[in-house]
Amino acid sequence: MKIVTNKVLFVLAMLTLTIALGGCSGDKKSEGSSESGKEARQESVKSPTYGGEITVGIPQDLDDSLDPHKAVAAGTKEVLFNIFEGLYKPDSEGNLVPAVASDCKISEDGKTYTFTLREGIKFHDGSLVTVDDIKYSIDRCADTSQGEPLVSAFSNIDSVTVIDERTVAVSLKEADPDFLAYMTTAIIPKNNPNPDTNPIGTGPFRYVSRSPQENIIMEKFTDYWGEAAYLDKVTFKIVANADTIVMGLKGGSIDMYARLTASQTAELKEDFQIYEGTMNLVQALYLNHDKEPFNNLQVRQALCYAVNPQEVMDMIADGKGSEIGSSMFPAFQKYYMEELNDVYNQDLEKAKSLLAEAGYPDGFSMTITVPSNYQPHIDTAQVLVEEFKQIGIDATIELVEWDSWLSDVYSNRDYQSTVIGVDASSLTARALLERFTTDNGGNFINYHNEKYDDLFSKAIASKTADEEISYYKDMEKLLAEDAANVYIQDLANLVALRDTFGGYTFYPLYVQDMAKIYKTE
Repeated sequence: MKIVTNKVLFVLAMLTLTIALGGCSGDKKSEGSSESGKEARQESVKSPTYGGEITVGIPQDLDDSLDPHKAVAAGTKEVLFNIFEGLYKPDSEGNLVPAVASDCKISEDGKTYTFTLREGIKFHDGSLVTVDDIKYSIDRCADTSQGEPLVSAFSNIDSVTVIDERTVAVSLKEADPDFLAYMTTAIIPKNNPNPDTNPIGTGPFRYVSRSPQENIIMEKFTDYWGEAAYLDKVTFKIVANADTIVMGLKGGSIDMYARLTASQTAELKEDFQIYEGTMNLVQALYLNHDKEPFNNLQVRQALCYAVNPQEVMDMIADGKGSEIGSSMFPAFQKYYMEELNDVYNQDLEKAKSLLAEAGYPDGFSMTITVPSNYQPHIDTAQVLVEEFKQIGIDATIELVEWDSWLSDVYSNRDYQSTVIGVDASSLTARALLERFTTDNGGNFINYHNEKYDDLFSKAIASKTADEEISYYKDMEKLLAEDAANVYIQDLANLVALRDTFGGYTFYPLYVQDMAKIYKTE
C-alpha cells in the first residue's frame, strides 16, 4: 500500500491581492500549496493513457437536486463539479482561472466586472454558449421573487448587462473583494426546461444517466474547450452502507473511494494507493439552539469543555486532522484563528461545574443524529459519547439515512445534535459564516445573535479587505465564545485509488476532479 501525501492550502490573501490589482487571470500560485506533497505524489506516477472507465464509490445519492444552482449537499456538488463550470473555476492550487469566460476586467471602483465569453465554447447538448445564457444564469441565481436569492452574495448585484455577443457586464451595488469567487456559479443553458433531471453544463464530462440509490454515470465530453479528460466514462456508485466500502474496494466493484478512515485504509493491500490530505471542512457536534437544553449557554460550554479534539483524531484517524475552534478551517489562512482552539481546552471539572450551574448537576440524556453513510462522523460521535460520559451526560447515537438527514435535520431542524462537516462551496469566508445569521436558510442550528448579524452586515459592506477580515474574525470569536457548536476538526482525507489508475489531485474544496484521473499502462 503506497502512502501519498498532499496538503493543499488555499490562500485567499493572494486572491484578494489579484482582485485589488484589477486582474482576473488567476495565474499566481497559492503561497500555501504543498510542493512536497506534489513531489511525493509523482513518485508513484505511471504513464497515463487515454480511454477506459472507473467506478467511484460515494456515500450518498444526489438527493437534493441535479440543478447546480439548487444543490445543497457537498456530496452532490463534488460530483457536479465535473459537469458544470462558472465564468471562472478554481484550480487545484486555489487560484481562480478563466472557464466559460476567457477573461475579466474590473473597474477601478470595484463595482463592475466585465467578462468576455470564451470563443466557441459549447454546452453538452452541442449548442454554443451565448451571453444570454450567462445573463440568464446569473439573473436566475440573483432572483429574490421566492425569498432569498439562490446565491446569497448575488443580492449585491445591481444589474447584468449584455454589451455585445461576447461581452457581459455585472454591476454591483457595493464593491466586494470576494465577488470573483462567486463567479464560479455554474453557467447553464437558458432553454433547458428540466435542469433538475437533465443537467447540461460545459465541463469535461457530460451527464448520461442516474439510477436512484444506485449510480450516476458521466461520459467524456469530446467537444470540451479545455484540456480533455483521460477517461471515457465515470460511474459514481452509491455505497450507502459504510461497512461495505472496503469489501467493494477489495472485491473490485469500486476503484476509488475518498474520505476513508485510518482503519479502513489499513485493510487495503498493495493494489491501492492511499492519498492523504484534509477535507477542508468544519466538523463539529452541531447543536440545535431551539431544543432543550442546548438553548442554555452553560450547557453548550460544558459540552465543549468535555471534548478533547486531539483524542478524537487519535481514535479515528491515527492523530491525523487539524483541530479547529470555530467555523473556519486552516486553509483559509488569513481568516483562520488558531488561538480559538484554546478557548475550551478539555476540563472535566469545569464542565461538571457549568452543568450544575445550569441546573443539570446529574447530567442529562441527549441524542446525536448521524448520517449512516459517513463513517468518519460515526466514529467521531462514538468518541464523543465516551467523553460525555465523564461529565454525566448519556448520549445516544441515532443513525439515519442521508436523505432523512437532509430533510429532518437540515431542512426541518427536527433534532437535538448532529455530527457533520460543513464546507465552503464558494471558497469564501462568507460561505462558512453567513449560514449562522438569524434569518439565513442554511442556519440549521437556529443560532440567534444580533451582534453576530450586525458584524456580518458590516463585513459584507466593508470597503477594504482588512476591514472585512476583522469583522469575520470577530464573528468567529462570537461563535467560539457562545459555544455555538462543539468544534472538533478539519478531518483527514484518506483516498484509496486502485493502482491501475493515477492522477488523483486534491483541491482546496470538496470536489472530485475526475478529468485528472487516468488509467496507467
